[in-house]
Amino acid sequence: MKIIYAILITFTVVSCSSERKAQYHVKKALKHGAKLTQDTDTIRITTIDSFPVIRNDSIIYEKFITTKDTIVSFRNVYVPKTRFQTRIEYKERVKIERIQGKIITKNHEVVKYRTNWWMLLVSFILGIFLPKLIKLVLTKHL
Repeated sequence: MKIIYAILITFTVVSCSSERKAQYHVKKALKHGAKLTQDTDTIRITTIDSFPVIRNDSIIYEKFITTKDTIVSFRNVYVPKTRFQTRIEYKERVKIERIQGKIITKNHEVVKYRTNWWMLLVSFILGIFLPKLIKLVLTKHL
């Protein structure tokens, strides 16, 4: 029993602390393509104070404007997507494109070419009667 306690105590003393685990996992993530970007932003805070001043037996409030600049920094972590996540996104994009294609084909009405029958009829009648009319006019004038 003492041996088991001794082994457990040595494991707890020698084991990694949470900081070491965090450093290990960050290094591992950076090897696999994670990107740490540190962004900073400046915020300007203006405050208006007023305090009373006595002049010529009257109280006048004077404004006092102060500005303070504070720099806020924050870290953005870019974690690369796994093959499973990219595969699911690809399937969703393909499904959306199919649905949009069906909607476009349903909304697109096919307009058939309509034949102008009256133009065909007029040209047919002129083709038959125009030569006869020309012969009639030429025979009368000659």
